[in-house]
Amino acid sequence: MTQPLPPPGWYPDPAGGPGTRWWDGQGWSEHVQQPTAPPPAAGPSLYDQPVLLVNQRTKLVELTNEYAVLDGGGQQIGAVVQVGQSGLRKAVRFVSNLDQFLTHRLEVRDARGPVLLLTRPAKLVKSRVVVARPDGAPVGEIVQANVFGKIRFDLVAGGELVGAIQAENWRAWDFAITDAAGVEVARITKKWEGLARTMFTTADRYVVLVHYRLPEPLASMVIASALTVDTALKQDERGFN
Repeated sequence: MTQPLPPPGWYPDPAGGPGTRWWDGQGWSEHVQQPTAPPPAAGPSLYDQPVLLVNQRTKLVELTNEYAVLDGGGQQIGAVVQVGQSGLRKAVRFVSNLDQFLTHRLEVRDARGPVLLLTRPAKLVKSRVVVARPDGAPVGEIVQANVFGKIRFDLVAGGELVGAIQAENWRAWDFAITDAAGVEVARITKKWEGLARTMFTTADRYVVLVHYRLPEPLASMVIASALTVDTALKQDERGFN
């Protein structure tokens, strides 16, 4: 008994190719459909990490800010890179400490590309960091609230206070990041019992502990705070060492 022919459709190419060939119900056509490559797997996002290790790259002469951001397992998942710095700016930084009074622009990147743009305008006494999306849409500002005593930075978005960074002990590198109600949502510290505790020996290496997934804009403000506490806010003689 003769087997019925299969209905029209796309079938594995009988010529052995990787695609499929159209069967019109009577014979094979010339139409071949190549397999679609699967979309590239999305890399890890900074927003999904409960632990971020921030490690300033070692340079012979520190002319630009550049930080590697690692996950809790020690794999690099992002970076903070200073952008828009001219040769003159680098020369000023090399021969003087006037760099603290100039505008700094930083780009936060993860596997998807830029995720935040941070601008610290020129300052005289207090620091301020403007946080924006890669397309320039504003997120908020990190504003230094005081000069003396335990340093505090307010996290402001849409004109409203959404959180704060409180330096509980800046000499020991212990910062609490809180929400608008004063509840701690993250911590910047060197006191971590996880990977490579020997990493945390200078102010250029620290850990960020995010206690739970946060809503926007607080999530972006916490990321910006955690990754700028050294690159953008510590640009003076006092520092947080």
